[in-house]
Amino acid sequence: MALDRRSERALPVGGAPPGPGRENERVLLLFDIDGTLLLRASLEHAQALREALVRVYGASVTGRVPAAGRTDTAIARDLAALAGVSAERFDAGLEQFKDACAELYAERCPASLEDRIAPGMAELLEALEARGGVHCSLVTGNYEAVARLKLERAGIGRFFAPGQGGFGSDAESRDVLPALARERAGAYPRERTLLIGDTPLDVACARADGVRVLAVATGMYPAAELADADIVVADGFDLASSLERELDASSRA
Repeated sequence: MALDRRSERALPVGGAPPGPGRENERVLLLFDIDGTLLLRASLEHAQALREALVRVYGASVTGRVPAAGRTDTAIARDLAALAGVSAERFDAGLEQFKDACAELYAERCPASLEDRIAPGMAELLEALEARGGVHCSLVTGNYEAVARLKLERAGIGRFFAPGQGGFGSDAESRDVLPALARERAGAYPRERTLLIGDTPLDVACARADGVRVLAVATGMYPAAELADADIVVADGFDLASSLERELDASSRA
């Protein structure tokens, strides 16, 4: 099949689904969320995270710490440290903090995030679903409850099965999340897995697990800063063409 953006660029991700007995030949695609699937969807999330720090630790923080590509826990730990919260105290309240962050985000999340879907990504997910032979899952630093609500409000949650993926609520280090996502999806081998993200840390976590990575320059990092990825593309429309070639290569492996 082919989809296009107002007849400008084709989305060639198509072809027949795998035949009987070929399920083990499917390819696992691990998508990041912020800066990859969605743009400008982190404001309410960041506000909820800071409010949760106040609720759980009494830590009101005005300073900033690096956030792009990091897990919610890693960001929150650094913010808490700015307010004088010890590592021991932070760890003691971490589960309560995760729950508070999810609750506060649910209160703040707009009713619709459809206007924040990154260019070409909705069309790409539709095309992949029609194609068959692929399985879409997630690797994100978001806590799972936050991630699922973002995708639901954006209207693309149905492409990502519950009970699968790797999230910031699973581990503080993003590097362990691809392996966890592969296991949850059915023990996919590394050679049949592709990770898609928009930051150098997305690339680094793919490298840590030994899987190939496609970077999209839709977030805060330009293509030059994503050069360590196997492939760098401009957006979801260009990603479709690169994925077509990757999926064809995987089908011949």
